[in-house]
Amino acid sequence: MAKRVALITGVTGQDGSYLAELLLNKGYEVHGMVRRTSSFATGRIDHLRRGFGTNAEGLQLHYGDLGDGTGLRRIIEQVSPDEIYNLAAQSHVRISFDQPEYTADAVGLGTLRLLEAVRDHNKRRGRAVRFYQAGSSEMYGKVEGIPQRETTPFHPRSPYACAKVYAHWQTINYRESYGLFACNGILFNHESPRRGENFVTRKITRSATRIKLGLQDKLALGNLDARRDWGFAGDYVEAMWLMLQQDKPDDYVIATGQTHSVREFMELAFDRVKLDWKKYVEIDPRHFRPAEVDILIGDYSKAKRVLEWQPRVDFNGLVAMMVDSDLELAGRELKSRGT
Repeated sequence: MAKRVALITGVTGQDGSYLAELLLNKGYEVHGMVRRTSSFATGRIDHLRRGFGTNAEGLQLHYGDLGDGTGLRRIIEQVSPDEIYNLAAQSHVRISFDQPEYTADAVGLGTLRLLEAVRDHNKRRGRAVRFYQAGSSEMYGKVEGIPQRETTPFHPRSPYACAKVYAHWQTINYRESYGLFACNGILFNHESPRRGENFVTRKITRSATRIKLGLQDKLALGNLDARRDWGFAGDYVEAMWLMLQQDKPDDYVIATGQTHSVREFMELAFDRVKLDWKKYVEIDPRHFRPAEVDILIGDYSKAKRVLEWQPRVDFNGLVAMMVDSDLELAGRELKSRGT
């Protein structure tokens, strides 16, 4: 049998790298879309690439951007994927308040451009490409029910969340209007050692370990009382794949069913390196959002029942994993300074 072919947008990100690993291990031919920049941003996926060009093995990359509909169509025609995973986004909630127009275009209209390219490809080629849209628990925003499930109303509280809601409903619209096999994964917060350093969890673990080794003095944070449902990104990408293996397309909440505060995450991280966080952490108003999301906790019972999925890494294990990884990274940094 021919290999199944997958295309991942946002492949250089945390989720993209874990998903590419998963699909390659399952025998897929995996293609990733990357934006053209003057600096390389492929650190998370370099280990998955072997060679370049049409004869390359492992992950194959293509220049593209969700702002360029013509380019998206070209990549889809060239790759002819069986499955598309749309993970690309301006995904930082706080930054979306500073760049609302760009966020709306990349996250919202970018998804629409991709859906339209898939619809057109299917119609012209007589194909049935399956499509995964990366939703977010931030869409719930000012929550109207605890825990949040697939039927909980959305009340987005940031430009990022508003754009994700738009993308969510466009995905459903294309499923209902054109028969597209399109799924929304409403993923609650998921972290890993590959998380970007400007996200609060990685900022905490990176800073705690650098402080431990004398590379940093203080850590500035915002709202310590915000509560989130945190899981491991490596677990969550498996749920993405499972959604596209079902007989019928549907939408699923992916979560752990537990909620913890930023303060709890920070306490565990600093305890792991045997430091008292109160001596090093400062509250900076610049890190507060104009509109806060106070609590998120997901009900993943549908995913457990239909996809037979459940998280493997718990909260304590996640924090320990991230701290241990960043402690090793800080050690290499210290060694490179020759101190």
